[in-house]
Amino acid sequence: MTQIAIIRHGTTSWNKAGKLQGHSDIPLDEEGVQQALKLGQRLAGEPWDLVYSSHLIRARQTAAIIAQELGIDSVIEDNRIGEAGGGLIEGTTEAERVEKWGASWKLLDLGMESNASVVGRGVAFIQDLLTENSGKKILLVTHGSFIRQLLDALLPAMHPTPAMKNTSITRLQFSNENWHCELFNCVSHLD
Repeated sequence: MTQIAIIRHGTTSWNKAGKLQGHSDIPLDEEGVQQALKLGQRLAGEPWDLVYSSHLIRARQTAAIIAQELGIDSVIEDNRIGEAGGGLIEGTTEAERVEKWGASWKLLDLGMESNASVVGRGVAFIQDLLTENSGKKILLVTHGSFIRQLLDALLPAMHPTPAMKNTSITRLQFSNENWHCELFNCVSHLD
């Protein structure tokens, strides 16, 4: 049985401002650093084998803090678990998008990465992960929209997946060719 815990990165200034981040490389704010530290301390008593991270700095910083708390020497970066690209809407709030492009902005071609593209790269990553690391316990540090789209693909009964909280942990088990979610969007370490 392979166990995967999917973690959303800690907070950033853009999260708090309601700005879509996408591929924009925004670092953690101080609260985000503290959230990652608390999660790392929560996970420190558990045996984890590997930590993977998106290539974006907010995920890399979160993963590095967690890995340090776990005594894991290296974090493996993979672009395939990066956030969904937001195109022209990156750096904008919902109100700004409506003002600039109208209430139907989601129907416009604003250069956003398609769900099919996000799911395709995410599922390919998971398939490679399972092939290369069968039976291991693996942490993935990634992004909210990416996590929701990946979970919708792996666990369609959960659709639609609600918004993911910063530094939330979602634990999945893969055995007998099936996925099982044993913990979803948990932030008990922040209480």
